[in-house]
Amino acid sequence: MKNLVPLSFRVNGEQQDLLIRPWHTLLEVLREHLGLTGTKRSCQEGQCGSCTVLIDGTPVNSCFYLAVEAQDKDILTIEGLGRGDGGLHPIQKAFVEKGAVQCGFCTPGLILAAKSLLDENPSPSEDEIRNAIVGHLCRCTGYFQIIEAIRDAASELVAEGKR
Repeated sequence: MKNLVPLSFRVNGEQQDLLIRPWHTLLEVLREHLGLTGTKRSCQEGQCGSCTVLIDGTPVNSCFYLAVEAQDKDILTIEGLGRGDGGLHPIQKAFVEKGAVQCGFCTPGLILAAKSLLDENPSPSEDEIRNAIVGHLCRCTGYFQIIEAIRDAASELVAEGKR
């Protein structure tokens, strides 16, 4: 238990109280301590966006974010995005319907970046969508399907009266 520090935060709406090493990243804690493997480990340099989570609603590269900095914060991972009835969130649904999910490795980070954008701006322009996903690398889709999916999700959420 040497070199451990307490960490208390909320992940996907559930309180988590852990003892962690102070140098562990949020990515390591989510994957290795909490088993939330939807947050992907890829470049580990903050360049690809695959590890994106929302911290108090803001997209963050969890591979660069020390877990101790998340003290008393709200973290949303891809596992926490789905509907309470087990259904897909409209953003997830749009990604599937538009073919924006190919290999799927970048998808969780892109979906969470889209959620943050749509929470702030329910009817973004194509340029605003492109700007919101600029830090995300996708090697499969060429981004067209991703942009279309975000646009469709925005329309669906506005039609539902939700964001």
